[in-house]
Amino acid sequence: MTEIPLRRFTARVLPVDARGRVLLLYGFDPAHPDSPYWFTIGGAAEKEESLEQAAARELFEEVGITAAPESFGRPLETHTVEFSFADRAYVQDQTYFPVRVDAAEVRFDHMEEIELATTLGHRWWGADELEASGEVYHPPILPALIRKAATPS
Repeated sequence: MTEIPLRRFTARVLPVDARGRVLLLYGFDPAHPDSPYWFTIGGAAEKEESLEQAAARELFEEVGITAAPESFGRPLETHTVEFSFADRAYVQDQTYFPVRVDAAEVRFDHMEEIELATTLGHRWWGADELEASGEVYHPPILPALIRKAATPS
């Protein structure tokens, strides 16, 4: 039997520090624990929630940083991806939002259980540094998104 993918609309967050670096998370798909990768903060909008509200909520839940929904910049990119996570198929519209942040303590104490179990760490990355690192990251356009997010509007 073929599984019908779960359709989601997500806000992806690119928190930018004063040096133009973006905070990324490092983790893995539980179905592929030996293949970790860097990825953006974010998740699905809940019922009646705008993407900006989802971005603010996800930023707090995943890394403990507080930002008002109106502090997020205009979306940098929107695209649709198909993927699986924990052997569940998804079709996901992803909208990427930049947000300027001061030096902030990153905390994982509000993460959902599955996120906590599959997140190995975090790091502030510049686009050139990420490209030159040889590290695996998703989406493939992540360095370009970091450059856009780091450019003052």
